Amino acid sequence: MTETITQRTPADVWREMRRGNRRFVDGTPNHPRQDVERREELAFSQAPHAALFGCSDSRLAAEIIFDKGLGDLFVVRNAGQVISDSVIASLEYAVAVLDVPLIVVLAHDACGAVRAAIDLDSPTAAPLPPHIAGHIAAIRPAVRAAPSRDPEDVGRTHLEYTVGALVARSELIADAIAAGTLAVVGANYKLLEGTAIASVVVGDVGADDN
Repeated sequence: MTETITQRTPADVWREMRRGNRRFVDGTPNHPRQDVERREELAFSQAPHAALFGCSDSRLAAEIIFDKGLGDLFVVRNAGQVISDSVIASLEYAVAVLDVPLIVVLAHDACGAVRAAIDLDSPTAAPLPPHIAGHIAAIRPAVRAAPSRDPEDVGRTHLEYTVGALVARSELIADAIAAGTLAVVGANYKLLEGTAIASVVVGDVGADDN
């Protein structure tokens, strides 16, 4: 069972996420919903505002970046935010069962997985352990399609591919976007500045205001 809240639109939730990120950037976070009362409230239910699929990088703590609290985000992470069946299943659960109106796919600069994919695409690359190589292989199409092999270019291309693959491979998610109840935002996070800027949007998240 989930807690009853006023239904938010994708635009409402993305606006809230951007405002939280602005507070984080400015050094004035609210640290909302992180107390004992909130913990107790969530013991038997959840109603997250959004789902977030991001890189496992330790510098990419989703709730901190967007100034959120316990129960606010349904988070799925792996190295380099690589789409897989388990990722899609988790995000479909967030949409179909938890009724989230927004999925944020969060990439970042200086990504080790992207750098590894660029290096692996060289004919002289040293071999990686098989599980790592298999995982990183999903980023290699972006290496070849990007305007250059600069990690920023490859990272942006990989983010576009990731959002596209999520929508293409999940009929449930595509149908929710078509119905207007869901949007997907691919955002790039800047480690130094702390900003999360939308790069790819599928669905309606409203005007780009604060």
